[in-house]
Amino acid sequence: MIERSVKVVGAASAACLLICFMICTLMTGVVQAQDAQTQQPPATPKPSATQENPEVETPARRVKPRLFNKWTFNVGAGGNLTNGTTMQFVRGGGPTADAGVARNFSRFFGFRLDFSWTDLPLRTSALRLAQAPSGHNQVYGLTLDPIFYIPVTKQWSGYALIGPGFYHRSGKLDSSTAVPGSVCNAFWNWWGTCLNGSVPLGTFLKESENQFGYNFGGGIARKVTDKIDLYSEYRALHGSHNGNTTDARTLTVGVRW
Repeated sequence: MIERSVKVVGAASAACLLICFMICTLMTGVVQAQDAQTQQPPATPKPSATQENPEVETPARRVKPRLFNKWTFNVGAGGNLTNGTTMQFVRGGGPTADAGVARNFSRFFGFRLDFSWTDLPLRTSALRLAQAPSGHNQVYGLTLDPIFYIPVTKQWSGYALIGPGFYHRSGKLDSSTAVPGSVCNAFWNWWGTCLNGSVPLGTFLKESENQFGYNFGGGIARKVTDKIDLYSEYRALHGSHNGNTTDARTLTVGVRW
């Protein structure tokens, strides 16, 4: 009986030891798992949609297209109608040509530099006063004008300009029977070679003088492509030096790009 009790107690003790070992092992695993979880660094927060793609909320600023060209060029040709004193000695209808460049600061305003040539054919009455069979005369101009653009439609526009001008007028008579030293008539005064009221010796056949003055005008333009315009322009010029004047009214047709 005693021996049987000892066996039962021994078996029970062995079972308790096994259970205690299993509990200790389980607790050790739980503690290690908690320590590992405590030591793990915090997870990095996932960036928001705004941070990943900031352009979704703040799109890039749009660049407005320029509605004008900074630089434009023009060439044109046409005819001349004289005016003022010039009309007394020069007939209308002489050819004229013009070339220019403009620096534009907006679609409404810019500055334009032009070089022009205008033929001034002498009237028959002027040649009679000069006692010359024939001759020729012309004026070269250099102008710098503010230009004001007037948009009307996508195809049509207008513009106006006004400003100072520098003019060089020159000419030559083929020959003349005028007597040097004789009193100057109206032609010689306008021609610019009269000296102290008399026709000078040897130099009256040629004239060359610089004049300062002004010009003004305007025109209309028709767009034919994105970069090319056709235009028609009217310009009036006036130059003066020592009482001698030059006046012209030009009408030209040209191309602007």
